[in-house]
Amino acid sequence: MTTPTLSIQNLTVDIPTRHGILRPVQNVSYDIAPGEILGVVGESGAGKSMAGNAVIGLLNPPAHIASGEIHLNGIRIDHLQGDEMRRLRGKQIGMVFQDPLTSLNPLLRIGDQLTETMLAHLDISQSEARQRAIAALEEVGIPGAAERVDSYPHAFSGGMRQRVVIALALCAEPSLIIADEPTTALDVSVQAQIIALLKKLCRERGTAVMLITHDMGVIAEAADRVAVMYAGQLAELGPVREVLTAPLHPYTDGLMGSTPLASRGKDRLHQIPGAMPRLDSLPQGCAFHPRCPRTEADCKVSPGPQLIDGAACLHPIAREDVA
Repeated sequence: MTTPTLSIQNLTVDIPTRHGILRPVQNVSYDIAPGEILGVVGESGAGKSMAGNAVIGLLNPPAHIASGEIHLNGIRIDHLQGDEMRRLRGKQIGMVFQDPLTSLNPLLRIGDQLTETMLAHLDISQSEARQRAIAALEEVGIPGAAERVDSYPHAFSGGMRQRVVIALALCAEPSLIIADEPTTALDVSVQAQIIALLKKLCRERGTAVMLITHDMGVIAEAADRVAVMYAGQLAELGPVREVLTAPLHPYTDGLMGSTPLASRGKDRLHQIPGAMPRLDSLPQGCAFHPRCPRTEADCKVSPGPQLIDGAACLHPIAREDVA
């Protein structure tokens, strides 16, 4: 079998506080194959971004990886520190953030930022780096790339800036891209363009993508598989078409029911009652049980199983019930 580009095994992230240890990511495991887009979805506070930050070594102290392993192309990386992790970023792992303005230096020309990244990670000359920068901008659909390579970030629209950030993430030819809410700040038509661009580049280059989002529409459009997270844990994991059309976990079912498509013909969108619990006040048993329509007595005592047949639920929905 092909070695996964990214393999996360029983990842747990802890944040020590005066009142105890908070656990935003708990026993999370999944793989991403070369050329595959894995969508990681859930409400705000589910632990999606924290898992991505753990992979790229951007956890803010005192947050730290408490247990588990992270492997990139078969090599363990969760123990890397300092310069070792910095060499990994950009070269083997690219990052696309939600707001492109936070990823681009407003005082540097676009071309300088691209060439700086390539010169840091690739054995090429300054002139070759500039030519590659222009080619990268052309590849992501920047018109007049040869002229605009010397423009500053403020001269680009939001959608064009996000294209530049994607070029920046890909310019050193990484094997993994972590895209954290890459379309949230964009209007719907530009969102579709960015998603199509990510899919095209990943298929052509064989790059694996961890696509972090709260938008089920983005997941349906872009992802090959989907990992649903709730309160720091995996609720469901499987092929995107299977999970979205016939969810096993009640939380996934609630997320799908709250989308306009699923609520078509109804007066109101479905809403999951309540809110995700705070990390310092997680309920006993299954974290979702206070909001779950399928709660039974054992859900209030047992934390629930690890993923079994794709869902971490004591009383999963039968496929025939949602087919």
